[in-house]
Amino acid sequence: MKTVQQIAMEIVAREGGYVNDPDDPGGATKYGVTLGTLQRLGIDLDGDGQVTARDVKRLTRVKARDIFVEHYFHRPRIDELPPCLQASVFDMYVNAGSNAVRILQRLLNDMGQRIAIDGVIGPQTIEAAFLAQSPAPHHLADAYGIARRNYYYALADKRPSSRKYARRLDGGKGGWITRAEDFISPRYHLTDAEHAARVASWG
Repeated sequence: MKTVQQIAMEIVAREGGYVNDPDDPGGATKYGVTLGTLQRLGIDLDGDGQVTARDVKRLTRVKARDIFVEHYFHRPRIDELPPCLQASVFDMYVNAGSNAVRILQRLLNDMGQRIAIDGVIGPQTIEAAFLAQSPAPHHLADAYGIARRNYYYALADKRPSSRKYARRLDGGKGGWITRAEDFISPRYHLTDAEHAARVASWG
C-alpha cells in the first residue's frame, strides 16, 4: 500500500506547476496549493511579511506535499476513513475542499446510511463509511469515484467557464474527468462516445 506521502506527491505531480487562471476561483496556484491556502495558513515563504502570489511561486514540491499531508489528510480526518477511500477522498479534498466529504456523505446516504451532509468527517461519517465498505471495499471506492465524476460534470453544467476542465478542446475527457477516473476501476470508465453524449448539451 502506498504511503500518504507517496499519494501526496502523486497529487503534486497531477496538479502541475504555477498557474493563475482567471477562470479558476482558487486564483494563483502551484502544485495544487492556492494563494488562499497559503494566506489562511500564514505561510510567508519570501519573508516579506505578506503572503502574495510571489510566495506561491516559491513553493517547492516537498512543501506542497507537507501542506497536503497535514492540512488535507490528517486534519480533516481522512486518515480515519476506510483505506479503500483514503486516496480518492484525499485527492478530491485537495481539489474541492469539504465538497469531497459532502460527496461521500451523500453517497453514504444513498447507500442507506443516515448521516448529516455537512462536509465534516466525524464519528458518524467514519462509522457509516466502514459499514458501507465492509461487504465490498472496491464497490465503495468505485462508487465514490463515479460520484466525483458526476460532481465535476454537474459543476461544468452550471458553470460554463469551468467546462474546459471537463472537456478538452478536441472534445475528449478533460483533466477533471480523467482525474476522477484514475480512482475508478477501468470497467466503469466512460467510453469516448459516452463522454461526448454527456457533454453534448454544452455546444
